[in-house]
Amino acid sequence: MQVVEIMEFCIIVKRTRKELGLSQEQLARELGVIFSTINRWKNEKSHSSQMTKELFTTFAKAKHRY
Repeated sequence: MQVVEIMEFCIIVKRTRKELGLSQEQLARELGVIFSTINRWKNEKSHSSQMTKELFTTFAKAKHRY
């Protein structure tokens, strides 16, 4: 995954989380992941897998935010 893709995913996660009014911990619970996963996404320190992106996209679409 390229740096640009990581940054774009990070921005989408931040924007969606804020729009939904969720903390990182709440978003982690909603997605069934641990807090540190969300934190790594937020800080652009993690390469999200295709499966992770699909999970998040499905979640965001269900919430009508993506």
